[in-house]
Amino acid sequence: MRRCGRTGRRFMTVIPFKRRVQPSLPRLPRLPRVRFSLSAVAWMVLVFAAVLMTLAGIAPPGVAASPSQPAAAAETSNVLIGVRVIDGDTVASDGVRYRIANIDTPEMAATCDAERVAAQRATNRAVALISAARRIEMRPTGRVDRFGRTVAFISVDGADFGSRMIAAGLARPWRGRREPWCDAGGHLIP
Repeated sequence: MRRCGRTGRRFMTVIPFKRRVQPSLPRLPRLPRVRFSLSAVAWMVLVFAAVLMTLAGIAPPGVAASPSQPAAAAETSNVLIGVRVIDGDTVASDGVRYRIANIDTPEMAATCDAERVAAQRATNRAVALISAARRIEMRPTGRVDRFGRTVAFISVDGADFGSRMIAAGLARPWRGRREPWCDAGGHLIP
């Protein structure tokens, strides 16, 4: 702190901030702006979609797919060999577990005794259907559930496995989430 010679008051000397100057990079020339009409953009989208469909092996609407063209992944089916039933809505083959896409069956690990009994009946029926089958086909949906199972439709000798389990009263249609099988009294919910 310094003192003023005339008044004797104290004051601080302000030292100006020295600004560093960064070396500037040369500016790139600006490209001219290209404007497209709405019809040009629509044609570009159509061409892009046609290229993607061709690469994916999907025929555009109104055009029949050639026999050499592969079918879409969701429409292909694979024959399963050595299928093992895990429970009423899960099977395994070649180390891959498949969750049957269109049904929900009772669980063996349930807290309700009635659900465990129903789960055992569903598992026994699934074993009977699978072991008596001459041909088991799997059509994947392209999804994997939270337990790492491949979600797929299973057909046994040409008939949908899930529909057979529902018709036998051992499963119900899958509604996107698990719903309880027992009420508060420990009885099966119809």
